[in-house]
Amino acid sequence: MSIRVALNHLTHYKYAHPVQLGPQVIRLRPAPHSRTPILSYSLKINPEPHFLNWQQDPQGNYQARVVFPEKIKEFRVEVDLIADMAVVNPFDFFLDEEAKQCPFHYDSILDHELAPYLKKLEPGDMLTELLGQVDRTKRGTIDYLIDLNNLIYHRINYSVRMEPGVQTPEETLERGVGSCRDTAWLMVQVLRHLGMAARFVSGYLVQIAPDIKPVDGPVGAKEDFTDLHAWAEVFLPGAGWIGLDATSGLVTGEGHIPLAATPEPASAAPITGKSEPVETDFEFDMSLQRIEDRPRTTKPYSDAVWKRIFELGDKVEERLEAGDVRLTMGGEPTFNSAVDMESPEWNTAALSEEKTELANRLLLRLRDKWAPGAMLH
Repeated sequence: MSIRVALNHLTHYKYAHPVQLGPQVIRLRPAPHSRTPILSYSLKINPEPHFLNWQQDPQGNYQARVVFPEKIKEFRVEVDLIADMAVVNPFDFFLDEEAKQCPFHYDSILDHELAPYLKKLEPGDMLTELLGQVDRTKRGTIDYLIDLNNLIYHRINYSVRMEPGVQTPEETLERGVGSCRDTAWLMVQVLRHLGMAARFVSGYLVQIAPDIKPVDGPVGAKEDFTDLHAWAEVFLPGAGWIGLDATSGLVTGEGHIPLAATPEPASAAPITGKSEPVETDFEFDMSLQRIEDRPRTTKPYSDAVWKRIFELGDKVEERLEAGDVRLTMGGEPTFNSAVDMESPEWNTAALSEEKTELANRLLLRLRDKWAPGAMLH
């Protein structure tokens, strides 16, 4: 059973004096291709008055365009959404025959349509060295991508980096450290240099604390947690866009909620826009709350819930007895032939003329013995 969570994301800019803002573009609504069901969504903008128009960018991502007609002293963006964290199988797809092994080539139509996602940066020495470490032996595409994801995961250490912008692949490789957006952009470029269309994705990462500790492997989140995150997606014929999170070395699942997927990182920034030069205080806060935590194998009913179930059962029993309702149980007996055990109808075939005739005879005998005058079904 899935867990439903409420996510709240607040972004707040406070200005030293009233300023005129240019149009602000907000990319904080789950993208159409999100596999995690979003049950409700709201976006609140302050202050008033303002004008808000929902649009879709060239890649189909949702974006809110906000215009303030007057000078303002603060800019507040608040997102509330409810997500159904139903488990997603990240490998639930089929590949076209020509894409089952890597390396592969896109057909002429796809090659043309995917052109923005195949655009490569000029590789430096570090990126060239990394590409040289990739095993390009022709083999299964999934194994190929998992190995590539792990290669970058083990090569780059994760860090929280508050500075704006995205490092170049060369900078990330030289430092051996990067934020999720740096590692995602490195993965995008590696995929493109290997001939695969890739795009940069920004989104929410939702991590749910496990009910029980795993027997082996990483423990996971110690408590429910959410944050802005970034990863890469690669286009596989037959499967579509498949997410690869090189920060964790995993294929994306239900915890990855995409907000914007674009050819370049700058087009996926959560909020972009211009303002007059002004001293600014920036604050943000993110929280996650379980609003429906259904019983499941790893977290069954509590004793209190079982007590209520038994109490309800007793009340139902009392009402049935008071109404003199008598319950019986039917059955579906299965019979095999006593003389012919090898024929298909007694092993694999559902019906045959002999089986139908015997079943009808049995039905009539059962009626006459136990239910004279009954309707036969």
